[in-house]
Amino acid sequence: MSDRVLTVREELLRMADPAVRESGLRFFKEPVSLYGVKGDAVKRLAKRHFKEIQTFGKASILALCEELWESGFLEETGIACEWSYALNGEFEPSDFEVFDRWVRQYVSNWAACDTLCNHTVGTFIERFPSYQDQLLRWASTDSRWVRRASAVSLIIPARKGLFTETIFAIADLLLVDADPMVQKGYGWMLKASSEFDPERVFAYVMQHRNTMPRTALRYAIEKLTIEKRRAAMSRS
Repeated sequence: MSDRVLTVREELLRMADPAVRESGLRFFKEPVSLYGVKGDAVKRLAKRHFKEIQTFGKASILALCEELWESGFLEETGIACEWSYALNGEFEPSDFEVFDRWVRQYVSNWAACDTLCNHTVGTFIERFPSYQDQLLRWASTDSRWVRRASAVSLIIPARKGLFTETIFAIADLLLVDADPMVQKGYGWMLKASSEFDPERVFAYVMQHRNTMPRTALRYAIEKLTIEKRRAAMSRS
């Protein structure tokens, strides 16, 4: 274990609060490893340490991130996500192999999935749009978290009106997915897209409202007008 990661873990242990841990566990249905440190404190810790390691070079910092991911503790994955996103100005195509490995090998809950994909992966896709095809591959895997990752990676681009065709292609692939966490993920993606193009999202939901799971549908229409929400919730 590197000295830097050891130092981070020692600080997290000192900051750990059993009450925060117990409260945090209630947000997950699957087993999750937590120290019990609040999210804002984790971010401050990550930023403070990044100031000290930012001269190490991208490869070394990503290696430290990998060590943090390997622990399985949510606070450590949060720090890894903060550090990888802080490198976004240095992203290059080969970095996708690293992010793909993290999603497939380490992500095991919605918080780790969303924290990594909303920022690090989403920003990477904006910089290298040809990698949208990789998200389509993610949407067709057996892993619930990789499938969710395919959608939540496009949340921020969706709000900007980017990658619209890929967004609806992913929605098609995940349309009748039986996993609630995947349903919430692609419903959230459509909701984000509706902030830029509400009419297209409404048309999509109306076309599929009889087959789209209720969970996904409710997420997708959340930002639409009340009239459109009522229409979407009615079965034809």
